[in-house]
Amino acid sequence: MLKEAIDTAYLHFNRAKDNYDEIKQLPIDLSIYEDKERIKTIDAFIFRFIKLQDFMGDKLFKALIKRIGEYKDNMSLIDVLDKLEKLEIIDNTDKWLNFRTIRNKLTHEYPNNEEDTINGIKLAMVYFVEIGITLENIKIYIETKSLI
Repeated sequence: MLKEAIDTAYLHFNRAKDNYDEIKQLPIDLSIYEDKERIKTIDAFIFRFIKLQDFMGDKLFKALIKRIGEYKDNMSLIDVLDKLEKLEIIDNTDKWLNFRTIRNKLTHEYPNNEEDTINGIKLAMVYFVEIGITLENIKIYIETKSLI
């Protein structure tokens, strides 16, 4: 279960990374709305960013905590994040909750809120790098502890 979860997380990460690398080369401003190809690339990145963030929070983190024998059925996401922070897999529970906030904003994009959407895209790009670091921390932890 843990191996499948880490593999799936990396699948989402690597697909998002392709779009991320492309977006990094472009200005993220109001001009994105004039270029259908840029919009497609950004939409693909946002989709994978959301999928990755959701999957890690809902599946990967729980699979890891279960594998080390620390998961209880009544654990909330905050409890899981606190446990991961104690294990030094994430550096800050509040930061991960902020990732969820930006994910929620990107999920509810509104056409008349172009500036907010652009700011959300910029934040998602910063958070994506940090999510990648978290994913790598999990991989290292799994390998160090021989969990799979």
